[in-house]
Amino acid sequence: MTLSFTKMHGLGNDFIVIDGRETDPALDEATIRHLCDRRFGIGCDQLVLLSAPTLEGADVLVRFFNADGSESGACGNASRCVASLVGNNPVLQTRVGLLLTSQDGDRITVNMGAPRTGWQDVPLSKDCDTLHLPLHDAAACSMGNPHATVFGDVSRAEDLGPSLEKSPLFPQRANIGFADLITPGHMRLRVWERGAGLTLACGSGACAAVVNAVRRGLADRTCLVTMDGGDLEITWQENGDVLMTGPATTVFHGKLP
Repeated sequence: MTLSFTKMHGLGNDFIVIDGRETDPALDEATIRHLCDRRFGIGCDQLVLLSAPTLEGADVLVRFFNADGSESGACGNASRCVASLVGNNPVLQTRVGLLLTSQDGDRITVNMGAPRTGWQDVPLSKDCDTLHLPLHDAAACSMGNPHATVFGDVSRAEDLGPSLEKSPLFPQRANIGFADLITPGHMRLRVWERGAGLTLACGSGACAAVVNAVRRGLADRTCLVTMDGGDLEITWQENGDVLMTGPATTVFHGKLP
């Protein structure tokens, strides 16, 4: 038997996408870790598994797995890649609900839903002001997975990211963004992702960083987010939903015995 896959990336944040809507491959944590390994496997930041949807109105069920084998509730860059691969503006069923997508040329928009800002929703291990955590004065929210944003010095991502990801304040660990505001409409961002490390881009992290910056009065509700791999446009709509717009790229298709 062979395992068919597509290698894709969103601004350098790369994925193995496996379409299991008909074959339904059984992938355990050890197999996922092996496939994600850049020396002994295919190599990627996250593995994305597509299955037949179980909710009315959805076109495909999408599950996201970090390189360490753990499952994540959301991934913005991977959602754009899935929308590009499936085509026809699919509705994605994820652990955090249905995500609407649309495509205009090579630009794909995903409605990532509304952020959650309560300490239990992030989640945190204790009651804290999520706008000013007692941890490098970070701000926190959930975009389907836990995020914290440290403002002021993007150069600290590799230095502080590993310890902050695993802080006792985050019982499920957290994605840690390091953001500098260039203007209210333009942000520089680097993200240390839980289970993956420093990535070239993070879609849900960009959404969380803009939400946290708006909450602090630092950014406009529409903000260009520049990451190591390129730019995303993030809009936190007045109705609460966050729109993320950017490219998705297919690198190659392959089969693995």
